[in-house]
Amino acid sequence: MLIDTHCHIQFKPLVDEQEKVIERAKKANVKKLIVVGCDLKSSKEAINLAEKDNNIFATVGLHPQDSKTLTPEMWEDICELANHKKVVAIGETGLDYFKEYSPKDIQAQVFKRHIELAIKVDKPLIVHSREAGDDSLKILQELGAKNVVFHCFSSDLSFARKVWNAGYRTSFTGNITYPSAQNLSDTIKACPIDTIMIETDSPYLAPQRFRGQTNEPSYIVEVAKQIAEIKNMSFSEIANITTKNAEEFFGI
Repeated sequence: MLIDTHCHIQFKPLVDEQEKVIERAKKANVKKLIVVGCDLKSSKEAINLAEKDNNIFATVGLHPQDSKTLTPEMWEDICELANHKKVVAIGETGLDYFKEYSPKDIQAQVFKRHIELAIKVDKPLIVHSREAGDDSLKILQELGAKNVVFHCFSSDLSFARKVWNAGYRTSFTGNITYPSAQNLSDTIKACPIDTIMIETDSPYLAPQRFRGQTNEPSYIVEVAKQIAEIKNMSFSEIANITTKNAEEFFGI
């Protein structure tokens, strides 16, 4: 069994054939999906999906690129949704300096509010960090965040070691299958096996075999295969380990 710990099947174009996407995932032995919210609308949609299927779970949060859009009313709604029984994490949240759609100081303020919320409701935190690794880690540690995963990890081994030393986890997606991803291969090779989780981040970042197509949860098989090859382990071993890690981390 596999678990896709981070997907956006409430986004286009996946939402247009959502039932088929879920069915294809089940046929690929992807038994559980965590549908991640990036704003109030997508967080509500994730919860609606989770309420209809025992094997789908939701998260709530505001993507750092949209930090400047946060209003008091929106935050009040996110905080209320955070207590829903099918919400298993807060996020995705964090810092994104790649294009800086929202000012860095606003991103930091909103990130801190998510961390505080995760601590308050005692749920894990899903961190989006792009070209902002050290700042993200500094804020997390200053606020005492405990259960944290850096999703779609794409930094180097040096930063990965800082993440692991802080007691946090790393999650890998389809970009590890790209020919140019030697830095990620090095990171995965060194990654403690009990910190690894896998995801698709669909509809983005389709694995090399499906590159150019819309990504979907069933394609997480390719991520598990690549990790198995890098770590010289069997596919079933990686499937079992990453599933166990995800179930423990998210409490599912």
